[in-house]
Amino acid sequence: MKTAVVICPGRGTYNKAELGYLAKHFPDSTLLADFDAQRSAKGQPTLGELDGASRFSLSTHTRGDNASALIYAATLGDFLSIDREQVEIVAVTGNSMGWYSALACGGALSPQNGFRVANTMGVLMQDALIGGQLIYPFVCEDWRPNPENRAKLLALVDDIAGRADHALALSIDLGGMLVLAGNEAGLAAFETAVEPVQERFPMRLGNHAAFHTALQAPVAAEGREQLPPALFGQPDLPLIDGRGAIWWPKASDTQALRDYTLGAQVTETYDFTKAMAIAAREFAPDLFIITGPGTTLGGAVAQSLILAGWHGMSSKDDFKARQNKTPLLVAMGMQEQRQTVLKGETS
Repeated sequence: MKTAVVICPGRGTYNKAELGYLAKHFPDSTLLADFDAQRSAKGQPTLGELDGASRFSLSTHTRGDNASALIYAATLGDFLSIDREQVEIVAVTGNSMGWYSALACGGALSPQNGFRVANTMGVLMQDALIGGQLIYPFVCEDWRPNPENRAKLLALVDDIAGRADHALALSIDLGGMLVLAGNEAGLAAFETAVEPVQERFPMRLGNHAAFHTALQAPVAAEGREQLPPALFGQPDLPLIDGRGAIWWPKASDTQALRDYTLGAQVTETYDFTKAMAIAAREFAPDLFIITGPGTTLGGAVAQSLILAGWHGMSSKDDFKARQNKTPLLVAMGMQEQRQTVLKGETS
């Protein structure tokens, strides 16, 4: 049996290629119906309607109130599909909204309550839509650590944030990428100040608000109003949050867990890179399993492990050599990789 840390992806991972993902992969039709009942009660389109649409719509499927629900359900479905007789899951973590999914996968929220949290926060984020996000790399395409460039970019962020009417902050520390969030003035100032790289960065993230910054304080407050403490319980598996802190089974303060989830997790930087370093060093798993939907988180996971010096890796070539020899990373959004950890899915 192999040990594994499961990693839950965040926003931006359910795209055109993922249309139909739930119909193809979700293992529990009764549970999916429960999720759809929650959506119907709020007058929202059901997951069945969204996932079963004839075509992918950027304006519909990437909205926070739809994307969060789709991603949560796809993530949970993949987690439930892992063969626990061949894979021992030793911890769960996630990126950004993937924290809500991780709470459910790890047992701190029931599947239904996890959906309620993810869907509610997705609605609140969409309704408020405060600010925006962009992404910019501080490593080159060889993924070698470049702390000097990172420090230079963060100094620029601080400089811009200090200007009148400019808001800009580090939203997510995402492997070799910096996800920045702020108001239009702050984002535009950064875009003007940096050199375009790799023919696509800096890249604005559509339908994304200024997640994980102080601008989201009103959203966090409304989340606390709508999501009671009784939803949260002791985790069944260790959970690694966006600070790298570990919430242990039978030893977690559930009120503190809720306070973090609907407080600092919403309004402060999400350090996914640190969460991955802690996952590697504290649990030393044989595998890192990224649930679906999508495959975009794999690079950030690999970069985070390189930045942590895991197994002596210091570049993209090192990671690829290790992955080819003894696979370290399993992305369930890739059919050939998901088959290695499934418990009898046929497709």
